[in-house]
Amino acid sequence: MNRLATPGQLRASLLRWSLFLVPTVLLLGFMSGQFAGSGPGNPWFDALEKPAIYPPPAAFGIVWSILYVMMGVALAMVCAAWGARWRPWAILAFVVQLALNLAWSPVFFAMHDIPLALAVILTLLAALVLTIWLFAKVRRAAAWLLVPYLAWVCFATVLTWQFLELNPNAAEIEVNNAVQRIEL
Repeated sequence: MNRLATPGQLRASLLRWSLFLVPTVLLLGFMSGQFAGSGPGNPWFDALEKPAIYPPPAAFGIVWSILYVMMGVALAMVCAAWGARWRPWAILAFVVQLALNLAWSPVFFAMHDIPLALAVILTLLAALVLTIWLFAKVRRAAAWLLVPYLAWVCFATVLTWQFLELNPNAAEIEVNNAVQRIEL
């Protein structure tokens, strides 16, 4: 007998990893956006000129939720691949690219630094390509689960660049946080 585990044990391992990693990745993505004040409702962001390709704001929550679930499942597949030669490197690459992903929202929305946000997302793009390559060495299906994420990051990179082109002095935009409250 050459197997370390039965197919049932492998499925159970994948399920356990998925039950932990999918909610964790989803929660980290949600927290990054929430703490950064991302999206509409952020006075600074609302004051920016939007690119023509900027999708409806609701699309971001839907797309990112789906992508974070796919990312969690892909990572679970790699984590469940005990004994795979490239597994530790693939996990490390995933953690690095996820950290870059989570850093983008605070840099863009909280720090109001679009040039730095562009540098972060370009670095994320390179880290993601490396992650997909390493995931393919461990589990090809895990790599394919990250391809839609790569496409979205490419789109987000273009979008970030367009925000920079349309708003070269975005860091200097004064935001009036005054609130008018009327009680009846």
